Amino acid sequence: MTGYSRQKFTHWTGQGSGCDTRDVVLKRDGKDVQATADCKITAGSWHSAYDDKDFTDPKALDIDHMVPLAAAWRTGAAQWTDQQRKEFANDLTRPQLFAVSAGSNRAKGDQDPSTWKPPNHDYWCTYAQSWVTVKAYYKLSVTQAEKTALTDMLATCK
Repeated sequence: MTGYSRQKFTHWTGQGSGCDTRDVVLKRDGKDVQATADCKITAGSWHSAYDDKDFTDPKALDIDHMVPLAAAWRTGAAQWTDQQRKEFANDLTRPQLFAVSAGSNRAKGDQDPSTWKPPNHDYWCTYAQSWVTVKAYYKLSVTQAEKTALTDMLATCK
């Protein structure tokens, strides 16, 4: 992919009180989360909606970018400024960042819904809605295959 580098999306920036974006997501998505004075997450419980699994070890979790950085690059982020890419990679406002199992996040990689969907079929509706929200907000393009997959996933909404 011409010009792409993960480093072009500065991520896990400081969010205050010693916390970075990853720490904030772990605190937001977990229950009974404990952290050191400098915000190192030490304990809690988390549910990975992608694969419907529960975790108590924060090291077993990754923070997933709903729309992966490389997927964003391919669909418009290549033309953004460094600041826009940084904001995208650390967006705590839109449904862009989620604590999920490391296994599910790594299986997803930089794929869009045409080639990867959460193994937890019950989460497809929420996943597709989040994907569309992020893509629309950032004005990223959508391929026909991606649109078809999203339409199928949205059909699971009740």
